Amino acid sequence: MNTNRISLFLIFYVLFNLFQSETIYAAYHDRLTQSMVQGTVTDTEGIPLAGVSIQVESTNRGTITDIDGTFNIQAGPNDALVFSYVGFTPQNIPIDGREVLMVQMEENIAQLGEVVLNAGYYTVSQKERTGNIATIKAETMEKQPVGNPLAAMQGHLSGVDIVQNTGLPGGGFSIEVRGRNSLSGAVDPLFIVDGVPYGSQSLNAARVSSEIIGEGISPLNAINPNDIESIEVLKDADATAIYGSRGANGVVLITTKKGKSGKTRFDARVSTSMSKVSHFLDLMNTQQYLEIRREGVQNDGLGDLLETSDLDLFWPDIKSWDNNRYTDWQEKLIGGTAYRNNAQLSVSGGGEATQFLVSGGYLKETTVFPGDANYRKATLHTNVNHRSDNGKFKINLSTDYAREDNRLPGADFTLQAYSLEPNAPALYDDEGNVNWENNTWDNPMAALEEKFRAKTHTFISNALVSYEVLPELELRTSMGFTSYRLDTYLTNPSSARNPSFGLTPQSYSNLTSNASQRESWIVEPQLNWKKSWEDFSMNVLLGGSLQQENSQQLVVRGRGFPNNGLIENMAAAETLEIVSDMDSEYRYSAVFGRVNLNYVNRYILNLTGRRDGSSRFGPGKQFGNFGAVGLAWIFSEEALFGEKSLLSYGKFRASYGTTGSDNIGDYRYLDTYNVSGESYGGTTILEPTGIFNPEFGWETNRKLEASLELGFFNDRLMVNTSWFRNRSSNQLIGIPLAATTGFSELAGNFDAVVENSGIELDLTSVNIRTEGFRWSTNFNLTVPRNKLVEFEGLESSALSNTYIVGEPLTIVKLYNALGVNPETGLYEFEDYDGDGNISNPGDLQWVEDLAPALYGGLGNTLTMGNITMNVFFQFKKQQSYNTFRFDATPGFRGNIPVELFDRWQQPGDIGPFQRASSGFTSVQDRGYYQERSNAAISDASFLRLRNISIDYKLPTIENGLDINIYLQGQNLWTLTDFKGPDPEQPSSTRLPPLRQLTLGLNFSF
Repeated sequence: MNTNRISLFLIFYVLFNLFQSETIYAAYHDRLTQSMVQGTVTDTEGIPLAGVSIQVESTNRGTITDIDGTFNIQAGPNDALVFSYVGFTPQNIPIDGREVLMVQMEENIAQLGEVVLNAGYYTVSQKERTGNIATIKAETMEKQPVGNPLAAMQGHLSGVDIVQNTGLPGGGFSIEVRGRNSLSGAVDPLFIVDGVPYGSQSLNAARVSSEIIGEGISPLNAINPNDIESIEVLKDADATAIYGSRGANGVVLITTKKGKSGKTRFDARVSTSMSKVSHFLDLMNTQQYLEIRREGVQNDGLGDLLETSDLDLFWPDIKSWDNNRYTDWQEKLIGGTAYRNNAQLSVSGGGEATQFLVSGGYLKETTVFPGDANYRKATLHTNVNHRSDNGKFKINLSTDYAREDNRLPGADFTLQAYSLEPNAPALYDDEGNVNWENNTWDNPMAALEEKFRAKTHTFISNALVSYEVLPELELRTSMGFTSYRLDTYLTNPSSARNPSFGLTPQSYSNLTSNASQRESWIVEPQLNWKKSWEDFSMNVLLGGSLQQENSQQLVVRGRGFPNNGLIENMAAAETLEIVSDMDSEYRYSAVFGRVNLNYVNRYILNLTGRRDGSSRFGPGKQFGNFGAVGLAWIFSEEALFGEKSLLSYGKFRASYGTTGSDNIGDYRYLDTYNVSGESYGGTTILEPTGIFNPEFGWETNRKLEASLELGFFNDRLMVNTSWFRNRSSNQLIGIPLAATTGFSELAGNFDAVVENSGIELDLTSVNIRTEGFRWSTNFNLTVPRNKLVEFEGLESSALSNTYIVGEPLTIVKLYNALGVNPETGLYEFEDYDGDGNISNPGDLQWVEDLAPALYGGLGNTLTMGNITMNVFFQFKKQQSYNTFRFDATPGFRGNIPVELFDRWQQPGDIGPFQRASSGFTSVQDRGYYQERSNAAISDASFLRLRNISIDYKLPTIENGLDINIYLQGQNLWTLTDFKGPDPEQPSSTRLPPLRQLTLGLNFSF
């Protein structure tokens, strides 16, 4: 047996060397007769075209044009060069012995077949796609001064709703692709970076940083937007079913930039930005505030106390503070200017066989808060692409590394900026110390004594290796590895608290640290077979996936430090508590396939299927089957539509299929416990977090879509409309349990169905195209609808106060406000249950939906000579909580919106706000109910100038240096009737998104 193997090996070795020898000789002979051909490629106006693909006909030899349109390629005197570029008519030009070529390409935007989209495991042309794939390219993202890829996508893609959670650097974003599918609240899509799944969930520990950074540090901040070539969002069943169990909420594919053949090229980008809060609330001044406060004391029957010193400690704003003092706390605490400095340098180039790209970036960003808080990020992106001389073997290696260091104060100053009394004392005394004003207030500057720091290290790598076994058969394997480490800590020194409490470092000061890490590897072998006949072509893909992910998190709190100078040294703590200790493993395997059939480039059938296995389910429930069918008919190719038809392109497509979700966390089917952070008799206490239930399995999402794509006037006007309906069943829900059970909830599948439906419209047009001026427009609109179709046993469950069958998942149940009683001066509400009292839940029957009714974006690009201007508007129609969600009763301590000054004062008054109250007695106050009524909801629709950029390209210098100067603005202007901090981020506890202005310079040579 061993002899046979050796013989076979020797035969293979000899044949391989003979083959290689012939190949090398043939290549050597060809090169003896070849010479270097150079030239320049321009459009009809003489403007150089960069990135034009040039290939020697019938060979694998090719290159692309440089930034100035020039190229160099080795070719024989009798060869022909094929020039192709998206939006231009391809040209085939014989060399005829020439060494210099001047090529002029004619614009033809009708080349939809040349627009290639990334569909994950395969690529597809825009013309022949059967699925719904939205895309945003590098040229659009580069126009926006943002640090997170999700920020660059806001408003640009139909069916994709993205909201920024905080204006602080490093903060997160929420993203929904075609609505909320699950009652569990899991809405994040699957993120794939260069073929590698990437976890978007923060490893932040709530007890460490929730007050300052919202939902947590976003892992997507590690991906530099300047390193991204394109982002594709897969939405319907045809596009997502090949990802099976992880495609229910959509798939976001991020493709980073790669090197291109040609001379070595250096590209540099430097920019500086200034940012400020775009909108301040209209609050009361000192006179208005004190008038309301004193009136509230009188209304509560405590007017006599205004003449004594008995309550000076509780009413210093009325009694002891300077009644003529006024401070604009919004200006003081969140009115600063944040600066962002960004620099990036990349080197790229290579020959016909090997191309490379190395890119490094550095960003530093400050905040609008007082103090020296800042965020720093350093990134490194590399890519190497190689193919053998015969083009059979290919390998692509891509790596991304990012290091982030976020240093913020211990608390967000936003709430204090909105609520501090206008006559509050000065922040510092005459000697520059924190002023406690005889211990009568909590000085906001004390938060600067607290420190929050988050350090992250992110590494993403991918290797894609392929070999052409036969002319129609390719074997390839994708291998990826990701590592994400987050280390955060939050200090709470005694010096940050009012001295009246008598706290010392030994009795109070504490440090809480969070050390978290997530590592994942994946291997995906694939076999791709393509075959074409005269009128028919077939593409078959078979593959498998093996993935393992390990996560660890350790949260430790140290208490009792000798002094606050040692508070960052955990070893100096008197006691240590383990707040949380988590170690989990997730394993995933799958087989998948795709069959694509194309008849006469007109009728297309696409079949995809996948079988997944997940360790997140118990035995017998671990595997699930998913699949989809997609159809497309390019009816504009029919004989009915001739060359003179106004309709230049028409396609109808439809798809139906199933995807799933295992996005429920690890070990949910087991009894699970967690360290509580407390102890009993010196023994650490474990608290139950999950109850055993091996019966729950996959959620299933059935997706249906129909779409019509039309092109008019030689595709100068493109209109794409889509209707979709997704139904997610077998819902994984955590049902709250009684405290006597010892468990907080029971996770399981329930007979509940959630439906998301809607219409999407995408429009692009070339309005003007003359020799010196171009104007193009893009527009997208989404009209979504969400509905709980059915939920068996909802009325008797603990969720009956949250959901209603037939209503969206995004509803809130509220009291119905009837205004102010003109005789009593108190708010009144509808008594739904007729018991004579306003109660919860009996009278919480008014329903409002907080999901957007429609959203979209409108962009225009204008080019005149070397100047290009882009203007992009984002719009949304929605309702949201207004400021009265937090303040509905005038007279309480703390500043409030000036609208509340129009309050009831005496019997017979008709006004929108009830009488003032000090909040210091048990006198009836119905502000609590008003804050939970429909009066706290208002229209939050808006039209926002999301981005504007002006780019000027200087004439190319003789040595090949190209310089671009640009000015960019982000969130510059918002048209809205909403009176809260921001219509998209209405919370008064978080910093809203900032207005930014950026000046930058790009140069390459």
